[in-house]
Amino acid sequence: MKNVFNVAQGLKTMMRTSRIPGFYNLSVAERLSRIVEYAGLTEEEARLLSKEGNLSLDIADKMVENVIGTMAYPFSVALNFLIDGKEYIVPMVIEETSVVAAASNAAKMTRAKGGIFTDATDPIMIGQVQLTEVTSPFTARMKILEHRDEILKLANEQDPVLVKFGGGARDVEVKVVDSPAGPMVITHLLVDVRDAMGANAVNTMCEAVAPLIERLTGGKVCLRIVSNLADKRLVRARATVAKEEVGGEEGVDAIVKAWAFAASDPYRAATHNKGILNGCIAVALATGQDHRAIEAGAHAYAARTGRYMPLSVWEKDENGDLAGTLEMPMAVGLVGGATKTHPVAKVAVKILGVKTATELARVMGAVGLAQNLAALRALALEGIQAGHMRLHARNIAIQAGATGDLIDRVAEQMVRERKIRFDRAQELVKEFTEKVA
Repeated sequence: MKNVFNVAQGLKTMMRTSRIPGFYNLSVAERLSRIVEYAGLTEEEARLLSKEGNLSLDIADKMVENVIGTMAYPFSVALNFLIDGKEYIVPMVIEETSVVAAASNAAKMTRAKGGIFTDATDPIMIGQVQLTEVTSPFTARMKILEHRDEILKLANEQDPVLVKFGGGARDVEVKVVDSPAGPMVITHLLVDVRDAMGANAVNTMCEAVAPLIERLTGGKVCLRIVSNLADKRLVRARATVAKEEVGGEEGVDAIVKAWAFAASDPYRAATHNKGILNGCIAVALATGQDHRAIEAGAHAYAARTGRYMPLSVWEKDENGDLAGTLEMPMAVGLVGGATKTHPVAKVAVKILGVKTATELARVMGAVGLAQNLAALRALALEGIQAGHMRLHARNIAIQAGATGDLIDRVAEQMVRERKIRFDRAQELVKEFTEKVA
């Protein structure tokens, strides 16, 4: 570390610029020294970036470009999940307070009625081939469909291993879309990707069939890329919660009204769905998934009717109990990517005990539904201050310098006063410290 800092100090005469040719060819230590100089980092700040935890700098450097360090997030586990009759302890990586505790509590609430039940479609991903400069787009569409079998054969030749394991290109769909740049013919290649997330396999197939589509139509292919609106790769989850768990039928009604708000107002629906994704993305991060693709697909699916809607539905059943359902795209994989590269992701998968990507998707759907239940219950019956802000107060206390037992003392006092603020935390830290002295 000392060498990195000394080298950086020697570079101080360099002009401050983000243009650093050959940066990617430097070692991690050399890159860090450049950034130390550029940003004026202290020796301690540089040491924090280069400190290795459960992800070595060597592996990190092979995962992405321009690595200068690593950053840790809390790795937690949510308990009490009974999904399709099977017990699960669910790893979650997240920085937001109350999420893990809320998921565990909501999962416990579903157990009396059998837990959470899930279903999933086949792992079909969509690849898009964009055809432009077509004189007769609808005729071009027909020509592409007429050569469906030829297109599928060519696509499957690109990945014989996937085909061997029961996957591969399954079907072709073609649509004509109007655009500001004129009509376009969009071919959808539907690919069963088995236990992979599938982006690389689908992209390769799209690249391969593009020249054939051009020859068939006389048009010009532009983009050839997977779609993150994986609406043919859905997960569904449902659960029933005994009315006694939520304060009787009055509580059930309050939660249903909270859901109805989201169903009627996209401003509320966005926050409603964010709560669902709190659970899904925490599991995605723990297991090394492409969480950005999951979020993009979820939000696009929520708006598929032309209006942004909640991904879940909550209603009262014939017994007066609370019944919830969830449906959303879930493109996840256990083959390739960070899942197989990141050592902690591999441990997370082992803790979870899932054997297929479909099982992982079903668990993530169940966690999303449980997280949604917890959020709605807190909002409708307790108010967000009672749970989330109590845990948030601990973070504020730590930021204000509290340590050890003082963290909880400061947090509890702020909650009692309903003043969960940094300045108040600083005052309390000083006050309690002086009393001890």
